[in-house]
Order: sequence, then C-alpha cells, then structure tokens
Amino acid sequence: MWPIIVLGVSFAISWVTYGTARRFVRERLRYVEAALTPGAAIVAGIVAAVVASPVVALLHIIPLLGALVGGGTALVFGLSVGLGVRSGALDVKRGYVISSGN
Repeated sequence: MWPIIVLGVSFAISWVTYGTARRFVRERLRYVEAALTPGAAIVAGIVAAVVASPVVALLHIIPLLGALVGGGTALVFGLSVGLGVRSGALDVKRGYVISSGN
C-alpha cells in the first residue's frame, strides 16, 4: 500500500508543477523570446531538479514526509517543470489565448 501512496504523491507533484510551469510561460513569459526556445525548457528542468534535490534531502528529517518523497520525486519534479515550460512555449507559438469565458 505504501508504494501506491508514494506514487500518488509523485504524480500529484508532477501534475501541479507541469500546470504551473505551463501557465507561467503562457501568461507571464509570452513576450520573452528566450523563454520560447527548446533550450529554455531543458535549462528550467535541470535547474528545478537541482534545486529540488536539497529540499528533498532536508525533508528526510521529518519521518513521515521523508518517507513520501525521495530522489525520484526530485527528478520527476524537474522533468515536469521542463515539459511544462516546453508546452507553454508551444502554446504561445500556436497562438493559444486564455479567455475569461465571456
């Protein structure tokens, strides 16, 4: 049962970070040309994984929380940020516009 919970936590983290990175690029970095390149997604993913690694290491101090996240979670975090940045850049290039629904 415990591995399923850990997998669910990793899935939830990747889902939230993918959506957040995609939305950030689509709304805030729309006019930043460097953010729309494929290299920006790679750099963002690597930086996110590197920043998440010490955070995950510090979370191992807390007994229950440390058991839920591990090195794989940091890698999944970095991967989802990179994919979210790339998807947001493609949305901008395709002309995807967020409307208020009216």
